[in-house]
Amino acid sequence: MIRKYLHIAWTILFLVSAQLAFSQNIPNAKASVDRNQIVIGERIHLVLEGDAPPESNVDWFFFDSIPHFQIVERGKIDTVENANGKLYKQELVITSFDSGTQRLPAFTLNIDSKKYLTDSILVEVVFSPFDPKQDYHDIKDILDVENPLTKYIIWVLVAVTLISIALFLYLHRNKEVPGPAKEEAIVLSRLSPFDDAMKSLSELKKEKLPDSGQTKLFYTKLNDILRLFVLRKLQIASLEKTNEELILQLRQLNVSREQFSQMAESLRMSDFVKFAKYLPDKNDNDRNYDIIESSIKLLNEIER
Repeated sequence: MIRKYLHIAWTILFLVSAQLAFSQNIPNAKASVDRNQIVIGERIHLVLEGDAPPESNVDWFFFDSIPHFQIVERGKIDTVENANGKLYKQELVITSFDSGTQRLPAFTLNIDSKKYLTDSILVEVVFSPFDPKQDYHDIKDILDVENPLTKYIIWVLVAVTLISIALFLYLHRNKEVPGPAKEEAIVLSRLSPFDDAMKSLSELKKEKLPDSGQTKLFYTKLNDILRLFVLRKLQIASLEKTNEELILQLRQLNVSREQFSQMAESLRMSDFVKFAKYLPDKNDNDRNYDIIESSIKLLNEIER
């Protein structure tokens, strides 16, 4: 009989201890995606979560880029408090233009100077499917076709030569040098770097280029406005750098981590549009315009 009561007592003690253990909020880091297979350039949602005890010091996940992936949009960090602690959550929109099996690395969450890692995630990036039942068209040999315009080539060359000579004489007479000379034009500008950039942004907004299908031109002009401002205001040779080189240069400035991350995303978005033929939606266009505008205002306060 005594053994039976002892067994019941140990069972109750175990259940109470387990309940107390589960009632405490143990630090935890977690990463998840809404799907593990996408078509090249298709968006995928990455969710980062973290649990922390009350009054703990949390240093949230931070990274400028993800290997083989591009960050299209970075959502804000949501926080939910309860009796056991705090739950943090952030959603990012990412995409990839590298086909094959790609790995999202383990992300690091720092809680009270201790590191907690998420699991890595595999994502399959595939090409658009094709129908194997369609007829197969073999490659044909190259056929020589006589060009009826061949006899006009000599006249075209003569015309191009005459036009080139006339253009040279015109520029020489006006003492101008052909080709891009952006720095010289900037020196002669009557507006301050900040006023000139704000004026250019206002004119760009009125053009409504994305509405007329000229998204690439919109991002090209948006990118150039920031580059010219950085050159004039901060004396950084931005016109002769790639966007990735400019991002490394801007990293050295005294700006917040969040503001720098947004500037980097906006510059990379310009590359996606110009070189990867990525077509962002209206919300992306408005957001990147606002990022460039706020970045110029912030950089205008920096003393060099």
